[in-house]
Amino acid sequence: MKITIKREDLLESLQTIIGVVERRQTMPILSNILMVVENDVMKLTASDLEVELISMVSVDKADDLSITIPGRKLLDICRSLPLDSIIVINHKDNKVILTSGKSKFSLSCLPANEFPVIPNIAGDHQVSILQSELKQLIEKTHFSMAQQDVRYYLNGLLLEIEGSTLRAVATDGHRLAFSQKTLNDTSVNKSVIVPRKGVLELLRLLDGDGSITLELGESHVRINFGSIIFTSKLIDGKFPEYGRVIPSDTSNHLTAQKESLKTSLQRTAILSNEKYRGIRLVIKQNEMVLQAHNPEQEEAEETIDVTYSGNDIEVGFNVNYLIEALAAISSKDVRLSMVDGNSSCLICDPSNNETKFVVMPMRL
Repeated sequence: MKITIKREDLLESLQTIIGVVERRQTMPILSNILMVVENDVMKLTASDLEVELISMVSVDKADDLSITIPGRKLLDICRSLPLDSIIVINHKDNKVILTSGKSKFSLSCLPANEFPVIPNIAGDHQVSILQSELKQLIEKTHFSMAQQDVRYYLNGLLLEIEGSTLRAVATDGHRLAFSQKTLNDTSVNKSVIVPRKGVLELLRLLDGDGSITLELGESHVRINFGSIIFTSKLIDGKFPEYGRVIPSDTSNHLTAQKESLKTSLQRTAILSNEKYRGIRLVIKQNEMVLQAHNPEQEEAEETIDVTYSGNDIEVGFNVNYLIEALAAISSKDVRLSMVDGNSSCLICDPSNNETKFVVMPMRL
């Protein structure tokens, strides 16, 4: 069995899927990638039992082949070879022999039939969306996902399709990010929770302008990019009723220049408590004072001009949550809305209601 392939083609394909291959695995087979060659097309598959990535590439002078090879070792070998190298792959006696010029490598392999491949997901719901639009939805929300929360359903991103609207929602219990897009006519009504790793891999893959189709099954989501196929398990759980968290009766609205507010927060945060990252906002008529202090008795204070005519409010927030929300807003100005110093803050673009952020207050 002999396969000939260009170094750059194999390297690009490996780099696309290698993020799924964990360095420490409970199952040795998951350190390997599945290599299947049929009809002069090489299909490389990587999986961690939660996310599966498949990359396809054309090969020259190829015999049919089905093996598994140590993924990161194969990637390192490809990276180390000179540009424009030609790689020849042979399989013999549970070994894979790679030769390129005067270099030769022998790698151990495991049987292909032991590799855990996700079967067809029988997706009964399919939705088309532009890559750029889905990427934008994820970029504006993914940072609010929880990390290793015991409430496992928070360790992912909610994708909710309701008629012609696709929503992305993420929350860690202290803040919430919401964004939505209008789709072409569709009658799909379904919501799924994509796990954190799947969201981050998908965000990396979304790098084009063409249309893609989300295929939603009962336990998996799959997207075919052409030469790349992304599949992720779904989190089996009930996402919180986020509509109750988004304030709808806020009476005090403040408008500020986004970049000015963001840089002021970043400067003031330098002297905040490194662990809790708390910052106090003192909001008065057309001005906001930012205050921070830390256990070393150091203090920072900065005043910025805003447009505000409501009640005086003094409230504390985690400054990182505010900065990340502002970074996800693309408009020049930003609106902060709240009822009082004990209520959550709604952050949004004054001219666009499609994206919203909610940050809970903290005691300082």
